[in-house]
Amino acid sequence: MTTGDLLGKILQVVMGLAVFAAIIGLLIFFIDKAPKRGRDYWQLAGFLTPALLFLAVGLVYPAIRTSILAFQDSSGAWTMDNFVWTFTQPAAIRTLINTIIWVLIVPTISTAVGLAYAVFIDKSRGEKYYKVILFMPIAISFVGAGIIWRFVYEYRSGEREQIGLLNAIVVAFGGEPVQWLQTDPINTFLLIVVMIWIQTGFAMVLLSAAIKGVPTEQIEAAQLDGTNAWQRFMNVTVPGIRGALVVVITTISIATLKVFDIVRTMTAGNFNTSVIANEMYTQAFRASEIGRGSALALILFLLVMPIVIYNVNVLRKQREIR
Repeated sequence: MTTGDLLGKILQVVMGLAVFAAIIGLLIFFIDKAPKRGRDYWQLAGFLTPALLFLAVGLVYPAIRTSILAFQDSSGAWTMDNFVWTFTQPAAIRTLINTIIWVLIVPTISTAVGLAYAVFIDKSRGEKYYKVILFMPIAISFVGAGIIWRFVYEYRSGEREQIGLLNAIVVAFGGEPVQWLQTDPINTFLLIVVMIWIQTGFAMVLLSAAIKGVPTEQIEAAQLDGTNAWQRFMNVTVPGIRGALVVVITTISIATLKVFDIVRTMTAGNFNTSVIANEMYTQAFRASEIGRGSALALILFLLVMPIVIYNVNVLRKQREIR
């Protein structure tokens, strides 16, 4: 591109911005001169229009386009082969099974550990420090967490010194080093550990705040009735934090369904570790199978929607009770 072409592009951008600014200025002028009732509507439209445009361009159009591509082959002909491939090919079926395993294990363990941790450190002397320790992993990106844990699972062949923490422990006890990330099916569960490590802090913080919101009078009344700690926890604390539990479980479930960075960073989906989000990327951008990638994206959307709807319904019922 020559200097003249570059200056021409810059001039076009400047002129476009100037026209846009002029249009906005005229709108503000006419809105200011309009009657109050009409001015309120125009102001509302002025605030909502940019957000709606960005929503339409960034979300609605891609969703519609992806749904259409899911039912087309590479030539543009309408077909169901993309979904047939998803539910018949062994590799694709394994991807779906892995995703189900992830979404069953991660929210359950993350929430259980986070809740137990929140209960045990509640009102303890070093509570804030204990919280920081467990919350720190959530400040790390999924890619960063994947790199950290890849070093934990690192394997070196031959007589070389093992730099991976897990293999170093195995060797220290007289065992042979293991290619953890290449060994199926344990590699899938080792990747799940990374997600649990990240999400447990999130669960702990929300549930700890919810526990502190449980009325002290209810706990004291249950204690006077002769209940033990477990009975108070199950009959007073858990019902009192039910809303927070629903939010935590559904949020972690959605994050788990969409997990991509951890799998991509640690194994790239190889060795039977792929999940829907990773396979969607692989098919669409690596294998140039846009239809298959779109079909997986549509399946992922359909899996997320029931969780979102359930979460909204629970929150609406709680609001009605209040």
